[in-house]
Amino acid sequence: MLVRLLYASRAVDTSHAAIEAILTQSRQHNPGCGITGVLCYGGGVFLQAIEGGRSAVSDLYGHIQKDARHKNVELLHYEEIAERRFGGWTMGQVNLSKINHSILLKYSEKPELDPYAVSGKVSFALLEELMATASIIGRA
Repeated sequence: MLVRLLYASRAVDTSHAAIEAILTQSRQHNPGCGITGVLCYGGGVFLQAIEGGRSAVSDLYGHIQKDARHKNVELLHYEEIAERRFGGWTMGQVNLSKINHSILLKYSEKPELDPYAVSGKVSFALLEELMATASIIGRA
């Protein structure tokens, strides 16, 4: 059974190297577990969608909750799915510093990433728009 989980967290270390280390680890670990997804980062905040088998997604989310690189981990949305939305992505990355802020403003009160202030459905709609506008990089 496939599921999709959407969560938000805050980065403990906001350096470029720390964020890259998280992405690198995801891209190395996820394919072997059947995990696909996308990670959006901006202003110290992560918004991540992960898809895969229920056990694999549950295990990964449990690991993220205990990961010292994340704080304020909050589940935004969880659902059973018929098919993957991010099937071609081991872990795509959104660079918020390079997107039009009007996209962020469309989904929130301010032109900044704040998934804590909106619903999980709104956060997922934002990710879908970022995909549609080719704002996501790093398919590998």
